[in-house]
Amino acid sequence: MGRQGRPLALSLQQAWLGRGALVRLLWPLSLVFGALAAVRRTLYRLQILKAERIGVPVIVVGNVIAGGSGKTPVVMAVVRHLQARGLQTGVVSRGYGRITDDCREVDEDSDPCDVGDEPALIRRATGAPVFVARRRAQAARALLAHHPDTCCIVSDDGLQHLALARDIEICVFDDRGTGNGWLLPAGPLRESWPRRCDLVLHTGARPAFAGFSARRSLAGHALRQDGTPVPLADLAGRSLVAVAAIAKPEAFFQMLRERGLVPQQCIALPDHDDFADWRAPPGDGYALLCTEKDALKLWRRAPDALAVPLLFEPEPAFFRALDAKLSSPDGPQAA
Repeated sequence: MGRQGRPLALSLQQAWLGRGALVRLLWPLSLVFGALAAVRRTLYRLQILKAERIGVPVIVVGNVIAGGSGKTPVVMAVVRHLQARGLQTGVVSRGYGRITDDCREVDEDSDPCDVGDEPALIRRATGAPVFVARRRAQAARALLAHHPDTCCIVSDDGLQHLALARDIEICVFDDRGTGNGWLLPAGPLRESWPRRCDLVLHTGARPAFAGFSARRSLAGHALRQDGTPVPLADLAGRSLVAVAAIAKPEAFFQMLRERGLVPQQCIALPDHDDFADWRAPPGDGYALLCTEKDALKLWRRAPDALAVPLLFEPEPAFFRALDAKLSSPDGPQAA
């Protein structure tokens, strides 16, 4: 989404929290959207359209609400948990926002513009093999061909990508819950809720309904491009500029304030912005702070920028429930 479209998108997201005049005008279109989605799901249920099984358990982390709800931190937390159990885990993704259109592996030095910023972050943060493709089943096949020891695959998004058969579905919600409860474009829902899924995880501070919860906070340090940590305490009192190109940039800015850092300037860019037009704010002596996801692109133009990692901790009961889902006789086995 371009920067010029951001005010319109924000206005629509605000409208989706209620049932005012604007969304009422869009409501008939939501009926059409819902009918088409229902037909598609029925075709898969009747096996007229085939969902492909790839031979190892697949965990899909997705959402039913449009816009960022914190899926990527959930993916990384799940991958790290499985790795800690000794399970060789891979990740597949569409690679939203990338300029390429092929199936490819994400390397440590991949350009986020070629693979997508979120897959690049997942690869860097977890070390797990990551493949991107328009069709996640194709990405999964390629991953297994290149990494045959993989015994579990996590799909970054793809709850509505029914062509890839899945064993566990994790549905992620933020503080918006289900918004006004209507389908797109009259509301934020990609499909009706409630729907069947295995686990519900709330990434916000105020869960709207039952499910597991998680804690979000910033780490006590920032990272230079070479990985050197810089304690946030060393930045207190310095001149700071913060930039974020995520779904909710103000959340990042607020977490900085909660860590005792008060940026003199906060720059909010559209989610997945490629920083191609980035110009450093005027002035000298300030420290430029950004998110880990943005840093992978921003470092190419501002190598002195500092990335502040997000600490994301689902409650222990969530992982116990996930382990129980994986403990069937057909579940993955540790290497």
